[in-house]
Amino acid sequence: MSSVEFGVCRLSVVPIRSDHKDTAEQVTQLLFGDHYEVLEVTTDKLWCRIRIYADQCEGWMSARQHHAISEEYFQQINKTDYKITTDVASPVLFKKSPLTIVMGSIVPISSSELFKIEEQFAFNGESKGLGQRRDADFVKLIARKYLSAPFQWGGKSPFGIDHSGFVQMVFKISGYVLPRELRQQSVYGKKVDSWEEAKPGDIAFFALKGNVISHAGILLGEDRIIHAFGQVRIDAINEEGIIIQETKVYTHLLHSIRRVII
Repeated sequence: MSSVEFGVCRLSVVPIRSDHKDTAEQVTQLLFGDHYEVLEVTTDKLWCRIRIYADQCEGWMSARQHHAISEEYFQQINKTDYKITTDVASPVLFKKSPLTIVMGSIVPISSSELFKIEEQFAFNGESKGLGQRRDADFVKLIARKYLSAPFQWGGKSPFGIDHSGFVQMVFKISGYVLPRELRQQSVYGKKVDSWEEAKPGDIAFFALKGNVISHAGILLGEDRIIHAFGQVRIDAINEEGIIIQETKVYTHLLHSIRRVII
């Protein structure tokens, strides 16, 4: 293990934690196809500290869930426009064994024949090119596929996701690489100067005391927002914030709006 420097996720969902123990906080997840660099290994060889290539997020994963690859294969993944899945769940065959992967997984299928695939893999589900950028209508379509996904801190899958993970994954599937952390997302893209200028597909950010960003969601238009709050849900929004129509109670106060799709 100590000589391993690179890896790729070959399980459906792998927790990445703040410390090298199973009870530590989950800070994010690896989905099938996410590749990473190994930064450190514990002396007992049971945990690896990794840096995820796509968003540079760092944390600890169990060495039992680590799948080592060569530096050559790691660099190949960096350069290849693989496919990203758009079905909530998809069956695959990996080295002749069945596996179910979730939406937003990266599968080693490419239109380019220049690269050698080192692994046996079969996939027949719906997907798109990882680097292919799509419009706001596609963003809304993907966002709705996460409806009713339960809130899970650090989650990135349709079976458990947090607010920043939801925003990140919807835009990743749509062809845009966003940071993992809410604070970093809140300065990404172009600022929308007023509520009247907001468009469907824009990201709305919300703050509590001290003007600290605490929540985010994606505008759908017609004064609606989709966001992860208990579960991924659609609520009413106005220039003040997210409001529960039945009770007229604001759950989140609007801080700012950013535009990723220019």
